[in-house]
Amino acid sequence: MKINFKKTALVIVISGSFGGLCTQAQAAAFALQEQSGSGLGNAFAGGAAEGADASSMFANPATLSRRKSMQVASAMHIATPSPMFRNERSRPALNQPLGNEGGDSGDVNFFGNFYVAAPIDERWTAGLGIGTPFGLSTDYNNSWAGRYLALRSDVKTVNVNPAISFKASEKLSLGVGINWQYLHAIFTSAVNYSAALGSAAQTAATTGVLPTDMVSTIIGATGGLDSISNVKGHNRAWGWNAGLLYEFDPITRIGLSYRSEIRHKVNGTVTFDHPSLGSIPAALIPIVDGLADNVNNALYNGKIHADITLPQTVNLSFFRQITPKLDLMADIQWTGWSSIKELTFVRNEGTILQSTPEQFKNAWRLSVGGNYRFNERWLMRAGVAFDQSPVRDAYRTPRLPDADRYWISVGGQYAINKQTHLDFGFAYLFSKKTPILDSGGNPQIYGTLDGHYDTFATVASMQFTYTF
Repeated sequence: MKINFKKTALVIVISGSFGGLCTQAQAAAFALQEQSGSGLGNAFAGGAAEGADASSMFANPATLSRRKSMQVASAMHIATPSPMFRNERSRPALNQPLGNEGGDSGDVNFFGNFYVAAPIDERWTAGLGIGTPFGLSTDYNNSWAGRYLALRSDVKTVNVNPAISFKASEKLSLGVGINWQYLHAIFTSAVNYSAALGSAAQTAATTGVLPTDMVSTIIGATGGLDSISNVKGHNRAWGWNAGLLYEFDPITRIGLSYRSEIRHKVNGTVTFDHPSLGSIPAALIPIVDGLADNVNNALYNGKIHADITLPQTVNLSFFRQITPKLDLMADIQWTGWSSIKELTFVRNEGTILQSTPEQFKNAWRLSVGGNYRFNERWLMRAGVAFDQSPVRDAYRTPRLPDADRYWISVGGQYAINKQTHLDFGFAYLFSKKTPILDSGGNPQIYGTLDGHYDTFATVASMQFTYTF
């Protein structure tokens, strides 16, 4: 058997550890729209204009001006994404079995938000929000067909956002905030150790160190071997946000808000868990051990870094109280995902491990929703949304099998008393059949993942709000 490898094969094998940035989340790409429990029931329609409670400061810091006394709001969310790969024409990597479909790669995820708003005087209001604007995870089993492209992906963020609003007039309020953000990421994948040994054997034969007729013997004896790579990284970075709220009259208002890009310089490590060679025939062990030393010298543990620019957003929202019982709201949101063109991991000594083209496109989100007040205690909510994906079909990876998605949301509020409110919401998100064709740029090393994803997700939220 002839192996079609170049001298750079070991470097290409290493790059399989890093095939994509992100995880399957509840808004487009890996953003999390769920920044309040009260907003989920409306599919977050009108978030920058309604100003229902302190949690609206994330959507628009100018809504802080609607708080007339101190208020705290705390929300908890449970999200269950379920991306399921369906194989069609996938092909195995060199000297490896194809593997299975990977099962349900989604995880049950818990995350929350906390907000406090405190009026300073009649014109100034301060606020603080703590939340998770990006994240969630996927996790495939170790023997699936795309294991050389992705196994586990786990991205977590924490965003701390102090803000202040100023009521410039009876109709116009302005707001501004700063954002301190922490990012932590883990990416694991299998590495085709058998292909690396085969490449090392061919190189040894080419240079005369190993007899040529031994190459096929070694390949036959070392099939099915995988190493596991584990990349961990973290960073802290700063950004800012601003907004305005204009009230045409007591029942009609619009909100416009902006959140800046946040540029992360991620620092971390890469480690490898290499397979045991105990199943190799005894006569070949000394030769294979020598080849494995060469492979391990290329697949070595060390420090890495990467630059990631999380996107800016612009939101325009509308709110109108149609009757004393009925509210309608809508919004349109633009996200500048084109800040992510590629993801490049570099060893600290300067060697590029891998550069994955992402080529995200800017994306739009449209939503409409309503509130209906049954009485002084009960309010019901409903909403729908269309969330455009920034992922192009040609660049879709199993770490981020994202596609345009649709939201159907319901929720409500129960007023325990005048000071205490309990909000709840539930959303069902779904996408059309999502095609994927990914070979990591080298089908011999990574195999070819060829099929589609069936994807849906559910989100449930609960929020407690207390007004002093």
